[in-house]
Amino acid sequence: MVRSAAVALSILAAGPSAAQDDTCRLALLLGLDVSASVDAAEYRLQQDGLIAALLSPEVQRAFLEGPGPVALAVYEWSGRFQQDMLADWTMINSQADLLSVAERISQGSRRSTDFPTALGYAIGFAAQTFAEAPPCLFQTLDISGDGQNNDGFPPAAAYEHFPLADVTVNGLAIGGAQREIALYYEMEVIQGPGAFVEYASNHADFETAMRRKLERELRAMIVGDAEPEQLLHR
Repeated sequence: MVRSAAVALSILAAGPSAAQDDTCRLALLLGLDVSASVDAAEYRLQQDGLIAALLSPEVQRAFLEGPGPVALAVYEWSGRFQQDMLADWTMINSQADLLSVAERISQGSRRSTDFPTALGYAIGFAAQTFAEAPPCLFQTLDISGDGQNNDGFPPAAAYEHFPLADVTVNGLAIGGAQREIALYYEMEVIQGPGAFVEYASNHADFETAMRRKLERELRAMIVGDAEPEQLLHR
């Protein structure tokens, strides 16, 4: 990754003329918790909230005004073997591309309702999904949830055994039943320089928190935003 990050740094340092429009700057994977702790109403708030966040003017600008496009994919997760793609990798070059992803999310149907929270497996699934992503300068997993891992191996084991060292993992912790969830995500889930946790006080706050999170993740990276040493170790 040091070599690839150095290449990315040289492209960014050279300015817009070197960062061609067809160079993907980020592969962004969104993972949504649909475990048993998420009831039907909360699931709808997540689904509608994600669509609204993706189509908000601020997030659209963050997608479309950066140096090169973003590759986007979305999946749902719950138990050990319950991970389902809502939208496969799509290169976001226009508003129409975002609308297409939003439409696929809106047409998705929840496939499981009574499985526990296998967060380690959800992260491991992300590693497999990134292996199928278009080539991009950086990779980020944006994983949300309202509970701690209670089934299968923990996030730490996923990081140990899956090829995730070069993936930045951010969290969206949803409060309600477990107010300490934000701390859990900070201590056990996120990884990588600059990784962060966004907090939603409940599922009704999911849209606002997701919008804030996407804006932050999609902020165009320029040399002034990060020191070279940070870039080389992302």
